[in-house]
Amino acid sequence: MIREINFDGIVGPSHNYAGLSLGNLAATKHAGETSYPRAAALQGLDKMRANMALGLAQGFFVPLRRPNSDWLAALGADATIDPRLTAAAWSASSMWTANAATVSPAADTADKRCHLTPANLVTMPHRGMEWPEMKAQLEVAFADPAHFTVHDPVPPSFGDEGAANHGRLCEGHDAPGVELFVYGRPGGKFPARQHEQASRAVARLHRLDPERTIFIEQNPEAIEAGAFHNDVVSVANERVLFTHAQAFADQQGAYDAIRAKFPALQVVEVPADAVSLAETIKTYLFNAQLLSLPGEGGGGEMALVIPLESWESAPVRAWLEGMLASNGPIRRVIPVDVRQSMANGGGPACLRLRVAADPATVDPRFLLDDAKADRMTAVIAAHWPEEIETTDLGQESLAKSVTGARAALLDALDLSALL
Repeated sequence: MIREINFDGIVGPSHNYAGLSLGNLAATKHAGETSYPRAAALQGLDKMRANMALGLAQGFFVPLRRPNSDWLAALGADATIDPRLTAAAWSASSMWTANAATVSPAADTADKRCHLTPANLVTMPHRGMEWPEMKAQLEVAFADPAHFTVHDPVPPSFGDEGAANHGRLCEGHDAPGVELFVYGRPGGKFPARQHEQASRAVARLHRLDPERTIFIEQNPEAIEAGAFHNDVVSVANERVLFTHAQAFADQQGAYDAIRAKFPALQVVEVPADAVSLAETIKTYLFNAQLLSLPGEGGGGEMALVIPLESWESAPVRAWLEGMLASNGPIRRVIPVDVRQSMANGGGPACLRLRVAADPATVDPRFLLDDAKADRMTAVIAAHWPEEIETTDLGQESLAKSVTGARAALLDALDLSALL
């Protein structure tokens, strides 16, 4: 049975606040602060457990090898050359699996297989090194060629940041959908990370029907305000597009283009005079998981999993309470604590990659259950560093600790082949 599976990234043991991501206001604001990798990983795991408790299918990806000494060596560098290069080699940013790949379910593709294209992430050096290992995980998790195709990334001339700039509208996760690709124009204060040609290439590689594919320009004002990915200002689920009024360069034109191909569209728009772009980006209201709840308990209702920072914002909470009172399509709001991720610029939606597929076709080692979550918790509690200062990056003792922690997790999950 086709279901939506959310694959969350396990926060790696090298999680730190080096402030490497230009245009990500939270990451730069907290640069140099003490990070808490153990707390970060446990917060992410708690979110996964909570989604499982709602009856949702939950998967995960494991952290990548850090520090990435091979990358430093390819630059003729080591930990003594440049603190920024050292920090990049230690980055735990692969935890944000919304940037791992773009996914088109089998119902949308010409060959009726689910297609996944790893994001090249070339705009930021600390992220551009991720795709080879990420592709390797995708090839293991989605190895069945009867059901999945894993592509190479789009060539690096065109920046691709994955599902963070992609959405899908459909009558149900198992039904054919209309796929939305949101891109930015270069030349602004901050880099537009998703290139139009990258989005178009992914759509062609996935063999999507052009009549059910839409390309939309992100609002340059949103990028300038700190919406470095479109999922900071907009998220789609089944018939619903939950969006800020300033998400797109031509807001009404975007709605018209979508309705022309998906007449069932329901727009839930947050006006700028209710929640400003600045407050939106500060609280990550739209970097939420918009989920269809299964079974009798859900009754087909949608829930919005938001960061605590949104619930604690007076204007955001007022708008959300008004939305719930209006009896619209989003019937529940669930705040979660992912503060360690938020301080680095990633909310609940950043932490997950959505894949509509039959769980029976996925390698079971990447699917979460209570017993596996308990094993993960024990490993994280025993091996993840409690805290890291950015001045610790490059130290041999910490490198051994981080490497050993990852190895312990892979061993516990029977994934040591990924070492």
